[in-house]
Amino acid sequence: MGGVTVDGTRREFLQEGLGAAAVLGLGSLLEAQEQRPGEGLPTRPLGRTGVRVSILCLGGWHIGDIRDKKEAIRIMHAALDEGINFFDNCWDYHDGGSEEVMGEALAADNGKWRRRCFLMTKVCARDAKGVRTQVEQSLRRLRTDVIDLLQMHEINWDNDPEWVVEQGGLAELLQLQKEGKVRFVGFTGHKSPHIHLKMLTVHRWDTVQMPINVCDHFYRSFVHEVIPAARQAGIGVIGMKTLGGGRTEGKIVAAGVATVEECLRYALSQEVASVVSGITSMDILRKNVAIARNFHPLVGEELQRLLARVKPHAGDGRHERFKSTIDFDGPYHRKQHGFE
Repeated sequence: MGGVTVDGTRREFLQEGLGAAAVLGLGSLLEAQEQRPGEGLPTRPLGRTGVRVSILCLGGWHIGDIRDKKEAIRIMHAALDEGINFFDNCWDYHDGGSEEVMGEALAADNGKWRRRCFLMTKVCARDAKGVRTQVEQSLRRLRTDVIDLLQMHEINWDNDPEWVVEQGGLAELLQLQKEGKVRFVGFTGHKSPHIHLKMLTVHRWDTVQMPINVCDHFYRSFVHEVIPAARQAGIGVIGMKTLGGGRTEGKIVAAGVATVEECLRYALSQEVASVVSGITSMDILRKNVAIARNFHPLVGEELQRLLARVKPHAGDGRHERFKSTIDFDGPYHRKQHGFE
């Protein structure tokens, strides 16, 4: 990418990050994991931010997909009571509907729920004016004065890392951070590890979000290629698509390749701070919380048996088509790049 940087070269960036890297690494993350026996959820440090987040993060797209908004609010309140203190969202989820219902849930009871929540949303624009407009809209929808973590969404195209600099979006995001409207900044993407690695060179991000699932072990692997670079730089890693990019059940699970518990345990056994969980019912909430609450790493023979079972189904990317097609990219971003 040449000289497209905001605050230094890749070498300088990685060297600066080495001092903070001690908080990462699976062993360190597990040692730093906190949990009260029988209650709450384990927490891990979110990179070098100084913040601890629950190892499960409530997914914003799924919460906005619940038709009964009162039930969605009950689920969010129950999630906070169970110990999920990290909520995900995005400016374009359900045309803003996800942010609106989450904002209503967190504002209830004079904002007591908001005070218990580390709130993340995402911005889709690459240009300065678009970033400013979308962040202001997200603040209003979420009924908050500050977004704890603001991530640039769907960095899925090879020229996105150049665009966020050349079009002024990153500079505007950093200005919003200076104004106190955003605490931490990161980016997301699900297409290719090499695009993530390119994005790591343009700024010293606080977080990075990526697909983390057992099929990824064998196909265009973010775990193998991106997590080590993030660890070196002290960046908090957030996992997504832990069931293979499905909705409530997941493609790996639906194909009979692995169970939900195996998928979540595999993801949580990687060097991640948290994984985003799609929760659309109280039943799914209870089941996922139980897995996280009783989490123990998937290692040794147990891990090898799972990998041997998954390998024949994973190497051609059949369960991770979000890496090889634009079919899973959001309509905003397809249009942004000139596709219908």
